[in-house]
Amino acid sequence: MSDVVFKNIYKIFGDKELKAMELLRKGKTKKKLLEDDKLVVGINNISLKIKNNEFFVIMGLSGSGKSTLIRHLNGLIKPTAGKVLVDKQDVTCLKGQELLNFRRHKVSMVFQKFGLLPHKNVLENVYYGLKIRGESKEECLKKANKWIEVVGLSGYEKSYPAELSGGMQQRVGLARALATETDILVMDEPFSALDPLIRAEMQNVTLDLKEKMKKTVIFVTHDLDEAIKLADRMAILKDGELIQVGTPSEIISNPADEYVKSFVGKDK
Repeated sequence: MSDVVFKNIYKIFGDKELKAMELLRKGKTKKKLLEDDKLVVGINNISLKIKNNEFFVIMGLSGSGKSTLIRHLNGLIKPTAGKVLVDKQDVTCLKGQELLNFRRHKVSMVFQKFGLLPHKNVLENVYYGLKIRGESKEECLKKANKWIEVVGLSGYEKSYPAELSGGMQQRVGLARALATETDILVMDEPFSALDPLIRAEMQNVTLDLKEKMKKTVIFVTHDLDEAIKLADRMAILKDGELIQVGTPSEIISNPADEYVKSFVGKDK
């Protein structure tokens, strides 16, 4: 089981974070906090449950807080207040070796920037996470070759990143994340740097992988069409706040407010 629960998450960047939280609770806006107090509200009291094996999309425009939120999941960002529960364990309390083990065994990430090691070939890039986790060379090769085949890169094992297209590089990044076989996969705008045709291709690859992955996937995007295409359920964020959660059809047919209505293009 890999349910993920964000519970009353606040993230304030700057001094006087607790004062900022109190002002938010009293109704002061993100904009006014920045203007008056020079405090940046990343996340404003978000609570959200993502179910085991669900493909969950978090979407919103730039500055909505979507990437900030998901970075709480593996300790890249610590909340000002709130909890992040994975299988009822509060991961915001993890430190040192415990946090390292959680990152290595429980959650893996695919980023917008591929982050491939340029001096290592495809095979070496894919099994890199397994190697630093201490797995045997035989096991590293077995898992890496499996996922290289799954993402459609068989025959490119000895190629280097500079020899690959953007879409192929992102397939390497995806295979590397999948090879660790963690329960949770976080994909932070993984296709936004790709041109439209390659982006559509990678969306189709991801759809094909949904059944094969059998894991909880949290996918971040600012693209509504991409969200609708991929999501089991989705959440829309604005200015660090959670506006609506539902299936794509629920959100399109019953937008929660005027912002969501304009976002999904209903009644334009």
